[in-house]
Amino acid sequence: MTNKSRETDRFDVLVVGGGMVGSALALGLARQGWKTGLVEGATLSDLTAPVGVADNVDDFEPRVSAISLASQRLLEQLGAWRHVQASRHCGYRRMTVWDADGTGRIRFDAAELHADSLGTIVENRSVVRALFSELADSDVALIDGVRVQGWHPAAGVQLDDGRTLRATLVVGADGALSRLRQWAGLATREWDYDQHAIVCTVRTAQPHQYTAWQRFSQTGPLAFLPLLNESGDEHFCSIVWSQDTGEARRLMELQPEAFRLELESAIERQLGRVEAVSARFSFPLRQRHAKDYVAEGLVLIGDAAHTIHPLAGQGANLGYGDVSALLDELARAKARKLAPADPLVLARYQRRRKGENLTMMAAMEGFRQLFARDELPVRWLRNTGMRWLDRLAPLKNRVAAEAMGIKR
Repeated sequence: MTNKSRETDRFDVLVVGGGMVGSALALGLARQGWKTGLVEGATLSDLTAPVGVADNVDDFEPRVSAISLASQRLLEQLGAWRHVQASRHCGYRRMTVWDADGTGRIRFDAAELHADSLGTIVENRSVVRALFSELADSDVALIDGVRVQGWHPAAGVQLDDGRTLRATLVVGADGALSRLRQWAGLATREWDYDQHAIVCTVRTAQPHQYTAWQRFSQTGPLAFLPLLNESGDEHFCSIVWSQDTGEARRLMELQPEAFRLELESAIERQLGRVEAVSARFSFPLRQRHAKDYVAEGLVLIGDAAHTIHPLAGQGANLGYGDVSALLDELARAKARKLAPADPLVLARYQRRRKGENLTMMAAMEGFRQLFARDELPVRWLRNTGMRWLDRLAPLKNRVAAEAMGIKR
């Protein structure tokens, strides 16, 4: 990986955004033989900075992802998964989901799917570092520490240091507020959930049992996601507590001890006493979906194309699904001697991803709406349905396999 680019440089593909999704795509493109550039606002030293040992809750990064087996396979193909395995990570073998307002409960177990795990909880920065470890030995040209100031298919990509980069295809991997999407005039359908997600790390009295715990309440879901530190301590969990805006604001304003007690009560002491809570962070939840993922000379991936409620932890996995599909289509284009921005190539990518992403987004919205309802008949139906699904192993395991990316 080179970290300099001349003003006259031209790329086959230029990826804007070096996060978990953009860096994976850039690595895959270079492996296919495309001349690839990667623009990232952070510096390489920041992206690859070493991380200290996690001895307490404040040593973990608050933002984590649940990496599915399908996403793991992609990272394995790119050579990055071995670096993830060498860093802090926790494969979870079971998931327990229940309704706060009833007796409905579903338990998923990897053993029933003949798998070692349902997925892996990883700190986001660990995935980025793993990908940049592989990028260091690739032909990707890294343009770091600069931001994109403008783009037009005829004028190229303008950087804030005065340089202009040109590429046959520009990839927008620049996040939910993608400026490339805006410059391309790609409209979105979006709405505010009127919820905020509170994230932090906790230490619990009882071990997490390599289980992801999720409790649904009328004001939003609470997830305890298992973590491991370097010594294998099983008492750490990452928290994602999505709550209606007013309730989230109240929780964020609580003193640490009061918040600890509320959190302990909300999870119904499934892991005993919550012994310690890290600093809390809160961010608003909004669903966005680009009506089109492609424009002349441009394609969107990851959060630039779609954002989803975190209740099922599928955001990163949808992004990696985009990466896999785009890599497939660009490999096909290279074999057929087509340009990476050929309209047929981009149309195939959009057809493959748009339907799948919309289906997942609709399912998550349905879940959210279902658990937000408080009417007695609705509560009875959803609790009865959860108990029924829990007993119907073939259907339950099919649902789990779909979420994991296992073809059955």
